Amino acid sequence: MKRPSSWIACVGPFLFPWGEAGSRRVYGLVASLAAAGRTVVVAGGGPEPRTETPLPGIDGPGSVSYLGLAERPAPEAGPVRSSVQTLLRWGWRTAQWLDAQPTRPSHVLVHGGQAQYMFHLRRWCERNGVPLIVDVVDWFNGHHVRGGYLGPLHLSMKLALHHYYPRCDGIIAISSYLEAHYRSAGRPLLRVPPTLDVKNLTLDARNSIADSSPLTLVYAGNPHGNKKDLLGTVIEAVGRVEREGAQIELRIYGPTQDEVRRIVDGRPLPGGVRCLSRLPQSDVAAALQEADFTVLVRRPDRATEAGFSTKFCESLASGTPVIANLTSDMGRYLRHNIEGLVCRDHTLDEVVTALRTAARLDGAQRSIMRQAARSRALESFDYRAWAEPVGNFFRQWG
Repeated sequence: MKRPSSWIACVGPFLFPWGEAGSRRVYGLVASLAAAGRTVVVAGGGPEPRTETPLPGIDGPGSVSYLGLAERPAPEAGPVRSSVQTLLRWGWRTAQWLDAQPTRPSHVLVHGGQAQYMFHLRRWCERNGVPLIVDVVDWFNGHHVRGGYLGPLHLSMKLALHHYYPRCDGIIAISSYLEAHYRSAGRPLLRVPPTLDVKNLTLDARNSIADSSPLTLVYAGNPHGNKKDLLGTVIEAVGRVEREGAQIELRIYGPTQDEVRRIVDGRPLPGGVRCLSRLPQSDVAAALQEADFTVLVRRPDRATEAGFSTKFCESLASGTPVIANLTSDMGRYLRHNIEGLVCRDHTLDEVVTALRTAARLDGAQRSIMRQAARSRALESFDYRAWAEPVGNFFRQWG
């Protein structure tokens, strides 16, 4: 595909158009670059063919297109092929693709590369005099990866975090925690929260809510067996408030009913809990908008503080307030009784208190909170709002 002489390559083995959380994060960044006038080619880990596909719905003088480089092993690949690809050759195909381009990119933006991937990318950028910018979104937790803390995948992630990322030419951090951690590296640094196309997100017509309507809550995602999102605590809180006489329903999208039962150690689920299985990403916004609140309770730890929940931003963008304890930078955007309800901590008693408060809200109060949630998202999480700071950050290198 023909492109201008100045273009940005955005690469990463986990980038796909655009269902997974990492891809949604990158979509916001590259959309901001396009709004700032840049041409971006996203070369992800998806399967071939290697045909650049323009991404629709991008506002601005620039553009974004996607192609797959098959960096991730195919599902049918055996353990030997998969291990060779991820442990030895990860990033090699991306470097080959960069070598084959008729003009070098002005920058390489990398997302989600572990040590092996970063080794190939950094070597290519140094050899060709192209600045390498890294987007850092996690402090990896060994509980959540195959092999655990001492497994090769976690060790590779840690090597990237501590060795390769600080040596990149520029760093984009998703949170204040990561921003503070990498400040000592002395590299140009920019904090950008998760962003998305808030402006064009279709909203339902739920402008009025009856005072007598039941309180509807939603959880959508993967709780990682109650290790990341404390879904078990939320379910127990729903049961307690339900026994007190409140009309309350919790809709769970993602884990199966059997997985949810394991989270609560096999105990019967409260009557108001509905396990509705996994949703396609295109249907998530509609499911959020049908609820009064999204509930997001997390145990504060380093991984939680370093990351930033995409679910939180998507909920506010959908006009759905959030019930949550404050982790990462959520306190910048979630004010008690305005964009949602704040739990003072992640304990059962605090979640119960928040649900009791939510159940007492009348229809007008819920509607006002929905409007505030949407306004906050437009101001803070729409990719257009970040076009200028992201564009200026990349201009440091031309």
